[in-house]
Amino acid sequence: MLTSLYGNMPRSGSAPYAVLFLHAFPLSAWMWSTQIEAFGICGYHVIAPNAYGIEKSPEKHGWTFTDYAHDVAALLDAMQVEKVTVVGLSMGGYQAFEFYRLYPEKVVSLVLCDTRAEADSPAAKASREDFIRSVEANGAEEAVRRMVPNYFSPKAYTEKPWLITKTTEMIMKQSPAVINDAMRAIMMRTDATPNLATIDVPVLVVNGEEDSMTTKETAADIHAKIPGSKLVVLPEAGHISNMEQMFAFNRVLFEHVAEVRCS
Repeated sequence: MLTSLYGNMPRSGSAPYAVLFLHAFPLSAWMWSTQIEAFGICGYHVIAPNAYGIEKSPEKHGWTFTDYAHDVAALLDAMQVEKVTVVGLSMGGYQAFEFYRLYPEKVVSLVLCDTRAEADSPAAKASREDFIRSVEANGAEEAVRRMVPNYFSPKAYTEKPWLITKTTEMIMKQSPAVINDAMRAIMMRTDATPNLATIDVPVLVVNGEEDSMTTKETAADIHAKIPGSKLVVLPEAGHISNMEQMFAFNRVLFEHVAEVRCS
């Protein structure tokens, strides 16, 4: 069973609705700790699973996002959770697309953060292959070197050093094999673009204004292709926007969840 962080999930009985947080590569569910705390305090049920091999989740070599979606669904069933708002950031956004494709009946709404719908181009796949070889040779430190400098807006690296410390700590806890299995899953993901127009639940698209990995233009393209979706661009935020601008992120997420629950 996947390991998870929880807000105030009940120990027995059912929780008909929960907010499901899916984390970025190659971080852990800890990246959602501020959101977990805030939503838990406000009485929401929260689930934040760790991907395979992350923070004592069982390892699974050669896994795909389809595998992960099935196991997340099993986790929800074990907790007697019937419906979820799925919040996915970066890799978590890829997983959100796949979860909705396979289990639309479980999804009340989607929050797609700093992510993209299209599959990798040949050039992107070649870059990921180079990443895998380098991590195999140099360990988790290589993933830190390549990823962390791209996570946040430029001034965060001087004004919010704790962001660099925490994201580095999350990555350094992972083995090279676990990091590379997740990277291969990213490489094997299917193109979600053809399905965007068929999404028929409320969708919030959130992106950091200074995200250099998945730009605000990428977010605008997703928004344009999903009927009735809402786009929010967060100022002074990079790729891991929920950590860099936690209060602004929480505000728009609370507004979305409240609208969904009241509709």
